[in-house]
Amino acid sequence: MLQAEEHGDPAGEEQRDPCHVQAALLRSGGDEQPGETERREHRDRQRQIPDYDGQQIIEVVRDSSCQLTNRFESFLSVVEQNGPDQLREAARELRDGGDDSHFQLLTVFWNGTETGPLPPAPHDFFACAFLQPYAAGIRSRSSVRWSGPTPYRCPFCKRKPGVGVLRPLGDGGQRSLVCSFCLAEWEFRRIVCPGCGEENHAKLPVYTAEELKHVRVEGCDSCRSYIKTVDLTKSGLAEPIVDEMASIPLDLWAQKQGYAKLQCNLLQL
Repeated sequence: MLQAEEHGDPAGEEQRDPCHVQAALLRSGGDEQPGETERREHRDRQRQIPDYDGQQIIEVVRDSSCQLTNRFESFLSVVEQNGPDQLREAARELRDGGDDSHFQLLTVFWNGTETGPLPPAPHDFFACAFLQPYAAGIRSRSSVRWSGPTPYRCPFCKRKPGVGVLRPLGDGGQRSLVCSFCLAEWEFRRIVCPGCGEENHAKLPVYTAEELKHVRVEGCDSCRSYIKTVDLTKSGLAEPIVDEMASIPLDLWAQKQGYAKLQCNLLQL
């Protein structure tokens, strides 16, 4: 049973699954496969790119589309070998589509914010799981900084936040948002909806469950969206990305109340 929390003073509070697949992908990186030297040289060239410039990266990727699609096919093979039945079948189906469809899928997903918001697609899991390490790597080496009003979207890749975080600060907690794609984290005001900018605390209910006290459902009664926030002031060992995906019952409850999730996570939930 979820219960609403009272808003305090903002200054004072402030057996095979996709996770198994990702672990297998990490293990698979240790063996040198045919063509790996060329792919490693390509990765080294990518490391020299200083900023998160979507068009620049797409040009690099386009010039090396053969290497990219080869790696994506290897990625799909690992999913086929280690994923649950439904995911294995989807990977097999996608692999049969050929290199052109693979490159189109990756390009469309990477450029998602340039073409405007896209509805969730059946193969988004594969595109996001494959491209997210590239996005996170580029962002980690980026010199991009922002100033002015706190951004509602990721200041690096312009995607929506996927989870909120409350980190200990003084006697309360500092709120930040984590990008759903490149995993950038940026500070964000406590009593503001990241979906529509609503600031009336009476329209921004917060719900928690006894079983998951450190994960909050932060709703907005103006735009009817919600985002989950992992409260590290209550559980310092929590991992925001993992705990967000592990708290699916909270998503089901929120959706029954008529809220829509601000941004789906890697599992498309």
